Amino acid sequence: MHDSYLTAVDWLTRADRHQQTARHWTVPFRERRASRQKHPVYDFLFTYYPFSLGRLEQWHPGYGITLEKVDPLPEVYQGKHYTTGRDAVMLDATTLTEKNRHRITWIHNLLALTQSRTANFSCFGMHEWAMVYSGADIRHRESIPLRFSQDETDHIVESQAIACSHFDAFRFFAPAALPFNKLQPTLESRQDFEQPGCLHANMDLYKWASKCMPWVGSDLLWQCFQLALAARELDMQASPYDLTDYGYRPIKIETADGRSEYEQQQRGINAQAKPLRQKLIDTLARCLHPSRT
Repeated sequence: MHDSYLTAVDWLTRADRHQQTARHWTVPFRERRASRQKHPVYDFLFTYYPFSLGRLEQWHPGYGITLEKVDPLPEVYQGKHYTTGRDAVMLDATTLTEKNRHRITWIHNLLALTQSRTANFSCFGMHEWAMVYSGADIRHRESIPLRFSQDETDHIVESQAIACSHFDAFRFFAPAALPFNKLQPTLESRQDFEQPGCLHANMDLYKWASKCMPWVGSDLLWQCFQLALAARELDMQASPYDLTDYGYRPIKIETADGRSEYEQQQRGINAQAKPLRQKLIDTLARCLHPSRT
């Protein structure tokens, strides 16, 4: 089913605007990488998530949108998932391979399960602290100091309840901190633990959207990227790292006021994530079952 049509002027304008917006972020990262410099907050979005800068800069309409054909047609719209008629170009769900369908089905199910659960806001960002417990793995050791000494940091970890539901955060805990977590998510049990209040689950909407391109479309992908950026900023502000040199004041989760502030902002991220997750769920369902729409 194709439920909207974009004229050539409209979609070419959108594609150019998207590219310029994306390059506001990708060009500085390329420059930092070339000069071997790092940004402790932003670079995560380009190194942890395996979506190339070039692909992020490309614009795709998403499934269900028909484009007026232009000549010459940009190569990106001549890909294997596009079908071209005499006057129009569109994504064709019949080109999905079994491998494509398996991946999209798994992601759809994970997102739907996450969306169905009650949000929990009791973690207070302690995952970042558990990662540096006992000095085991301080990722930014050379460029960013901790706000406290190692002993003080360890004491905070030991004195706070830790309830991390996200496997990809939990797996980076320092080995000695693993038993502190009330939950023990694994790769296999990931779908049993993901919940919509989790900062990393909401950040990962960008990852899941990127793994379902071009079907979800670049407009939704970019909304997920922006949400991931906001979540990453909150994540690092609440971390044990001192980011004042980068313009970030700490959210002091070691205090009651800090935990309250973190929860308030976490709830805000959750509120933004909910409609984006639903859009992803709906779009993927339509790709998997085009005859039902």
